[in-house]
Amino acid sequence: MSDQAVINFTRGVPAPESFPVEDLKVAAESALDKYGRVILQYGKAYGFMPLREWLAEWQGVAVEQVMTSNGSLQLIEFLSTHFLQPGDVVFTESPTYDRTLTTLKRHQARVVGIPLQPDGPDMEALENALQTHTPKFFYVIPDFQNPSGATCSREKRERLVALAEKHGFWLVEDAPYRPLRFRGQEQPSLYDLNPERTLHMLSFSKLIGPGPRVGILYGQADLLQKLAKIAEDTYITPSLLSQGIIYEFVASGKLPAHIEQLKALYAPRLQACLDALDRFMPDAEATRPDGGFFLSVTLPEGASTARVREQAKQYNLNLADGQAFFPDGGGERFLRLPYCGITPEEINEGVRRLAEAVKDVLAG
Repeated sequence: MSDQAVINFTRGVPAPESFPVEDLKVAAESALDKYGRVILQYGKAYGFMPLREWLAEWQGVAVEQVMTSNGSLQLIEFLSTHFLQPGDVVFTESPTYDRTLTTLKRHQARVVGIPLQPDGPDMEALENALQTHTPKFFYVIPDFQNPSGATCSREKRERLVALAEKHGFWLVEDAPYRPLRFRGQEQPSLYDLNPERTLHMLSFSKLIGPGPRVGILYGQADLLQKLAKIAEDTYITPSLLSQGIIYEFVASGKLPAHIEQLKALYAPRLQACLDALDRFMPDAEATRPDGGFFLSVTLPEGASTARVREQAKQYNLNLADGQAFFPDGGGERFLRLPYCGITPEEINEGVRRLAEAVKDVLAG
């Protein structure tokens, strides 16, 4: 089996062929021609003003309600620095993005996981948790959630913003996959429903490429002013060079067509993953998302994630640690399958190998 090519079902990375390299070359030259002496200098911690103005118009808010950073994970760091003292409570979905958990735990937060259902957080569990704790914020990924692939229903979104208002906590809405809907009806963002209680994060990492490191935060102007001070004390200014290039790309009007190209590239990969699961693991309990980068599988009884991951290595198949996505235990049979960064052929073969590894584990 060692002669098989390695297949990585590990990281949620964009497909290299998705990067608009030629368009970014043009954007970079244009940015340096127009703004070279600005974007090669120190600047404001909020980010490059032309990009912020474009982002404000895109979302329909004032420019004072827009802040950029070196990636959205940097924004989680700033929010944690601002809101948290050791022992403060933060709610997350369970499972959730593992790197956010790492950041929260580095700030010594007490992370309470709210079980995630196919249509969003378990609202009964959330209301029960709110009887005991008032979190500083609830970190949620409502659209094509990482790692599960779940999307929050309209009803639950409305309930979330109502509970945030009632109990006085912030909703930190991480939405990097929201534009990548392949089918179905888009739901309003939490920020659309209650901008007074929601901080809305976006990123160009999945839309253009992670290399430029451009994260976006929409929120109340007075709060962003405090976060910008933390940003200034951290790195003085984000990469204006990256932001200038991104600005020239989006200002050229190329982003909508590029997003459609991404959907055309990724939708068949999602379908390939679903078809392979139906073919090789018909009894698997899998999410069936309408977009994004991920779906997830609950392994059958008797097949733990740890044992299947180890056995999969015999088939040159690498899998992520499913338990790492759970803030307070669980996930013993959870697997995340990221499908965007590999081809449909690799996806099909990877799921076939996964099925073999599961069979081996169940056979003892």
